Amino acid sequence: MKHGKIFVVFSDTGSGHRTAADAINSAIAEVSPQRGHEAPEVVVQDIIESSNAINRLFTHTYNRLLKEHQDWMKYYSALIEWVKPNESELAYRLSKDYTAKVIQEINPAVIVSVHPMVNHFLARTLKDMGLLRKTKLVVVLTDPNNNLWTGWACPDADLTIAPNDLARDQLIAFGLDPAAIKVIGMPIPPQFLKPPSKSRDDLLMRMGFDPNELTIAISAGSAGGGNMPKIYKALQHLSKPVQIIFTCGKNAKLREEMQLASQQSRNPTIVLPYTTRVADGMNACDLLVTKAGGLTTFEAIARRLPMALDMITEPMPQEYGTAEMLIEAGLAKSIKQPEDIVPIVEELRSKYPKRTMRLPKVHNLDHIDAVYEIAHHILDFAN
Repeated sequence: MKHGKIFVVFSDTGSGHRTAADAINSAIAEVSPQRGHEAPEVVVQDIIESSNAINRLFTHTYNRLLKEHQDWMKYYSALIEWVKPNESELAYRLSKDYTAKVIQEINPAVIVSVHPMVNHFLARTLKDMGLLRKTKLVVVLTDPNNNLWTGWACPDADLTIAPNDLARDQLIAFGLDPAAIKVIGMPIPPQFLKPPSKSRDDLLMRMGFDPNELTIAISAGSAGGGNMPKIYKALQHLSKPVQIIFTCGKNAKLREEMQLASQQSRNPTIVLPYTTRVADGMNACDLLVTKAGGLTTFEAIARRLPMALDMITEPMPQEYGTAEMLIEAGLAKSIKQPEDIVPIVEELRSKYPKRTMRLPKVHNLDHIDAVYEIAHHILDFAN
């Protein structure tokens, strides 16, 4: 027996939404045989950027701000919340023909949205096509706190999957029926739930690093923005030796800057572009320095990797809520000035037993394998 097609939609605003979409796709492929079914056809697509020029402009603007002006992101978020393009009649008219054409061509049994700006358009398009409730619509949140965009709350969705109690309560406050919400967890990619393909020692030695040395990962995100160069520079003031893996995302200019900075640093450093080999890398490191993106931080939680969160520039509301939650749970510390990184690293122990570390149960932080349960619910709709 084979399930109907599944259409997973996202937007490349940052990398987290694509990561969630791919994670769900991978989990569906894994759990389908366990259910005695052939894996269904899954189509994963950035439906926002492909739909029209205005949406492409929004996506481009978002990513450019992430790369060059992270201090403006809070204003962008406020603007989106005020304008609410997901509820705009004009925006819908610009998108509906494309959206209807894609739905008709794919003919999915289930549509899964992992982005708050497409839920309402998808539901309205399904309604106009006479497919609402026939083609199931599932919304999977990727913001694990109560600082949510209202776009996440789509009354016409058949099911909304919340990461935790904080997100669920906010969805209910937005007007969603509690019966249409399931609290499951974050859709962490399956590779972060499995043993690494290479051991810490092997990976670090291949990089030319000492496996017994304290290893710090600094991630500038997929856009390659933020305050990571300032934090990297502050690490010069450490009293103990460290080695650093600095990932620059898709920012070629930042990579050139950091390659020059690394040559002048007392700390051995490898500078990398955007990479997909994150699961093994996190296993090999003792600390992750990053901004508080939902998927990145929960990938680190799955790898039991302590975090230092860049809060020098005020984060977007949804990331600020994530940071507060993780700091309160003892899984991360905040960096409000570049020099804050120094005492965090000074107190860090190398090669502690990550696999045996118990995760806090509060706010579903221990439910790291939630993506499989999410996949089961989607497949239930695809029968």
